[in-house]
Amino acid sequence: MKIRRHYFILREAYPQATDGIPLEVTTAELAEKLDCTHRNMVLLLKRMVQEGWVDWSARRGRGNRSLLTFMQPLDSLLLEEAQELAMRGDLQSALELLQPRGAAVVGRFQQWLSGQFGFQTVVEGERRTDTLRFPMPGIIDSLDPARIHYIGEAHLVNQLFDGLVRMDVRGDSVHPHLAHAWETNKARTEWTFFLRKGIYFHHGREMTSSDVRYTLNRLNRLAPNGLYSWVYNGIEHMDTPDDLTIRFRLKERNEAFLSFLSTNRASIVPEDLCEQVGDSFGQASGAVVGTGPFRLAGSSHGIWTLEVFPSYFQERPFLDRVEVWTMPSGAERKEEDIEELRQFQVMHNVRIEGMAGGEWEQVRQSGTTCKFLTINELKSGLLASPAFRQALDCAIHRKELLKKLSGDVLEEAASFWSRPANHDARDMDDDDLRRRCSELLHECGYKGETLTLTTIPQYEHDAGLIGELLASAGIRLQINLIAAEQFKGRDRMSADLLLFAIMLDEHRELRLIDLYKSMMQHMDRPAGAILGDALQRILAEPDAAVRMNLFMRIEDELMERHSLLFLYRKHLKTAFHPSVQGISLESLGWVRFRDLWFR
Repeated sequence: MKIRRHYFILREAYPQATDGIPLEVTTAELAEKLDCTHRNMVLLLKRMVQEGWVDWSARRGRGNRSLLTFMQPLDSLLLEEAQELAMRGDLQSALELLQPRGAAVVGRFQQWLSGQFGFQTVVEGERRTDTLRFPMPGIIDSLDPARIHYIGEAHLVNQLFDGLVRMDVRGDSVHPHLAHAWETNKARTEWTFFLRKGIYFHHGREMTSSDVRYTLNRLNRLAPNGLYSWVYNGIEHMDTPDDLTIRFRLKERNEAFLSFLSTNRASIVPEDLCEQVGDSFGQASGAVVGTGPFRLAGSSHGIWTLEVFPSYFQERPFLDRVEVWTMPSGAERKEEDIEELRQFQVMHNVRIEGMAGGEWEQVRQSGTTCKFLTINELKSGLLASPAFRQALDCAIHRKELLKKLSGDVLEEAASFWSRPANHDARDMDDDDLRRRCSELLHECGYKGETLTLTTIPQYEHDAGLIGELLASAGIRLQINLIAAEQFKGRDRMSADLLLFAIMLDEHRELRLIDLYKSMMQHMDRPAGAILGDALQRILAEPDAAVRMNLFMRIEDELMERHSLLFLYRKHLKTAFHPSVQGISLESLGWVRFRDLWFR
C-alpha cells in the first residue's frame, strides 16, 4: 500500500517523537519531508487520519504550529507491509524491509510466515492440485550442477536433475538410474554405460549419450578446479558408439569414478539448451532444465516454484507443485522458535525435544557435518613448528567450544569415521590444558604475532569463537572471509589457518579425497608426496574396508602432525508431521519431494 510507505518516511523523519504524544509541525515541513506539494500533503494527512495512523490538529494563523500525533506503532505497520509483500510472492523485499528494525520484529514476521507454509490442496471441479510450500534457509545463486556451492542448491538440483547412477543413502552400493547397466574392463580404466530409452528433458527432447559426453566436458570447462575435479580431470577420452551408449576411458584406475557419477555434480544437462543460453543456464533469468521428477516453473523474489514433470521416466510424484521460499541470511530461525514451525509439516536440521512427542515424528539424518581447522604448513616461521601447531590444538578448548555453540551440536569431533577417540591433550583438565599450551608457546618462541584464519561467511560465527579461545591463550587471530566459490582457489593460500566443514554422508570417500588433495597444496613437498601416494593406494583399492583403514591411517598421521584439528560433529534430524507419508531421505537427510504424499 503506497500510503503506508508515505507514513514510514514521515515517521522515520521524526525519530524523537513518541507515539501518542503531539508534535508541533507545519504542513509545509511535512510536505518537504515527503517531497510533495502542500495540496498533496493535506490529502495524505486526511488519508492517514482515516486509517487511524495519525491525529492531526490544524492551527491557522501566522506563527501557529499544528499538532501531529503518531497513533500507530511503526513496527506494526511495517509488519503489515511485509505480510502484503510476502503474499505477493516478494519474500526478499519483505525481509529487507524488516531487518533494519531488529531481530524482534523479524521474529514476529517469521511467526506469521510459518502459518503460510505446509501442504495445501485446491479442488477445481474434479481436479485436485496438491502443493507443498517449503521453507529453506539461505539463498539460491545457481541451479546449474556445475556451479552449485550450497546445500540448499544441491537439494533443488536433486529434484530437477538426474545422474547416470545413484548411491544408496548408506553409501554401500551404486544402483542404475539414467543408465540401466554398465560394465568395465579388467583394469577398471574403461567404463561403458547403457542408457535407458525414452528419457526426456523438461523442454521435450529425448536424452542421448551425446548429452552425457557434453555434460562431463562442460563440467571440466566450467569448473576445472571445482569439487571432485580430480575425478573428471582424470577422464582421458569419451566416445558414443550410439545414442544409448557412452564409453569412458580413464587416465588411470579410479575406484571413486562410479561414486562420482552418482553425485549431483555429474547431473546430466541438455547440450542444445546449454549452448543456446550459455552462462545463464541454471539462473532464474535463464533456463533450468534437467530430466528430474520436477521442473522449474519459475522464480521470483526468492520463491522458486517446482511443478511435477509428467514425463518422468520413473513413478510420477504425488505432489503437483512445490514452492521453495528461501530465507536470506539473518532470517534463520533460532532453536527456541521451532515451536512456531508446526505448520511447515517437514523441517530439516531441527531438534524437537521441546515439542509434544505425539504431534511430530523425527528421522535421524543419514549424514553429519564435521567442522575442522587445517594448517598452512607452507608458511615459514611459527606454523612450521610442531610445537606451535600443538599449542593451537591445546588452545582450542573443545569442551569450552561446545558450551559456546548453540543448536544441534552433539559431540566433540575426533575423527571423520566412527571410532573411539585417541587420548591426547584435550583429555587434560582446564588448568593442565592452559599450562601445557603456555609451555608450548614458550618453547616455540611465540611473541604475539597475528595469525590469519580464512573461512566462508557462513562460518563467521564459528571463526569468532575460535578467535575467543585463542585470545584467552594469548594468541592473536585475524579473520578473513571469502566466498565459497573462491575457497578452493588461490585466495586461501595466504591464510595461516583454514576453517571449513565436510559432509559425512554416502559420498564420504569422495569428500575426504577432495579435502586431502586440497590440503596437499599447503603442505611441504615431502609431506604432500606421502599423502599423494596414500591417496593413490586408496583410488586403486577395490575393497571398501581396506580403503577405510587407509583413510584412517592418513587421518592419524595428520593429527599427529597437528595439521588437522577437529572441532565438532553435528548430528541433525528431520522432523515431519504424521500427515506426511513417504518420507525418504537423501544425503544429509533432505527429503525427496517425489516421495511425499499427504493423507
